[in-house]
Amino acid sequence: MLSGSEILAQVLSFFLLLFLLRIFAWKKILGLLDQRKEKISSELSGIENTKFEIARLKSDYEFKISNIANEAQAKINQAVEQAKIVTAQTRKKAYEEAQDIITDARAQVKYEVSKVQEQLKEKIVDIALGAARTVIQEKLTGDGDRKIVEDFIREVQKAE
Repeated sequence: MLSGSEILAQVLSFFLLLFLLRIFAWKKILGLLDQRKEKISSELSGIENTKFEIARLKSDYEFKISNIANEAQAKINQAVEQAKIVTAQTRKKAYEEAQDIITDARAQVKYEVSKVQEQLKEKIVDIALGAARTVIQEKLTGDGDRKIVEDFIREVQKAE
């Protein structure tokens, strides 16, 4: 245990040390604390400025992202419209080509029909000549020949 004189000596030493510190080091310690306070305050201010800058950049990026999304949608819409135009042009071209094919086919059919009609006429002429030979051989009268030829012409006209 400590005696009363030891306690008194320690208390006096403490106050003496406190007095000496106040004279020689107190202002420096307070100056260092004030500098530390100013440094912390400026760092907090810098942090606040950084937060503000981050918020501003975030809003700028969100705005830019929104614009990019809008531009992308506009380009998609433009591509869809372009595809519709190309599709319509392709359909029109296909229709025109089909019409050309149909026209060519019709012309070909007309040519074939006229060719067949010509062949039919040739056969009819051959048949008529054969009939005329038969008539001549049988030596029919003029009225009989005329009637046979008229009947034959009627039959040919019906066939056409």
